[in-house]
Amino acid sequence: MTRTIAATVIALAALTAAGAAEAKGCLKGAVVGGIAGHYAGHHGLVGAAAGCAIGRHRANKQARQDSQTAPAPAAAH
Repeated sequence: MTRTIAATVIALAALTAAGAAEAKGCLKGAVVGGIAGHYAGHHGLVGAAAGCAIGRHRANKQARQDSQTAPAPAAAH
């Protein structure tokens, strides 16, 4: 019971801490992680929390790559 409550608190904290730019990666990761955790021994909440963290990491990594490869805007005269 304590594990379930702790996992719920962690999952909710991870979901609410995600900003608008990171929410997409977190939500996708949480869905995939929750499903995987459910089928891997009924640990859906733990899977959702881990999936959120991984999704946020991947979204941040993709955003960094996109910002580095984006061409600089032309200067207006």
